[in-house]
Amino acid sequence: MKKILVCRETDPRETRVALIPDDIKRLISMGYEVKVTRGAGEKSGFNDEAYEKAGAVLVSSNEAGYEGSEIILRIMKPESIQGIPSGALHLSYLDPFNEKELLNDFAKSGIQAVSLEMIPRTTLAQKMDVQSSQTSLAGYTAVVNAAAKLPKILPMMVTPSGTIQPARVFIIGVGVAGLQAIATAKRLGARVDAFDTRPVVEEQVKSLGASFVKIDLGEMGQTDQGYAKELTPEQIAKQQEAQAKVCERSDIVITTAKVFGRKAPRLIGKDVLDRMKKGAVVVDMAVSTGGNVEGSKLFEDVVTEN
Repeated sequence: MKKILVCRETDPRETRVALIPDDIKRLISMGYEVKVTRGAGEKSGFNDEAYEKAGAVLVSSNEAGYEGSEIILRIMKPESIQGIPSGALHLSYLDPFNEKELLNDFAKSGIQAVSLEMIPRTTLAQKMDVQSSQTSLAGYTAVVNAAAKLPKILPMMVTPSGTIQPARVFIIGVGVAGLQAIATAKRLGARVDAFDTRPVVEEQVKSLGASFVKIDLGEMGQTDQGYAKELTPEQIAKQQEAQAKVCERSDIVITTAKVFGRKAPRLIGKDVLDRMKKGAVVVDMAVSTGGNVEGSKLFEDVVTEN
């Protein structure tokens, strides 16, 4: 009988849990034994009692649960691999491009580590595609959070005393996150513009009711898995110049541009931020990989002088 451990996340900002009680019931019916670290599901709305009712065995800490576990599940990378048994299968986000030392530790210890974000987006692996589901949620959240901070409403409103024009939202990067951001902003009543280096996505943008911003960058394309190819410095300069005009008239700008395995391109500089409307909101969804916006900081709100 294989033993599975569901870890409690160590980052206080992380609210997700690797398995919910219903999943555990299913696994136990398949013959697995499941251990859950106390408090693992609290921030996701699942208390320890719910896991016990599902048939899980509660353990006091991640370290206490490692012993005898053959499969270890968590959302984010571990702070340390100390205590994880050799030969165990460890599944989580691992950020392999920036955590080479951690990967070396896994390899030296004989632990089989699977980085969930590296599983190819293929038909057979759809159920394991964590990137699409999580980036879609991030796109939704980006719009909702931006709308909450914007000092005006998003939809057009006609009243006896006058008409309020809809807020303008500009989405840069039309991948999974960008498409969800467009759809969410439109549902909230905003006027939406969007840009992507891949001309092929223009039809998708228009199908959601947004306007596609056309910028001539020369020959462009995408990888076999649908990611945008890296731009040349000349192409980035052209993009920055053209999209600056759209940024200046926008109330909300959301950037989602990433290059798989590389640092995110810098698309919005301080000079553009200085020319934007007072009270405008910029959400940099690529900040964890270097950021699209000059001055953006991870997990921090930055207020500019203008």
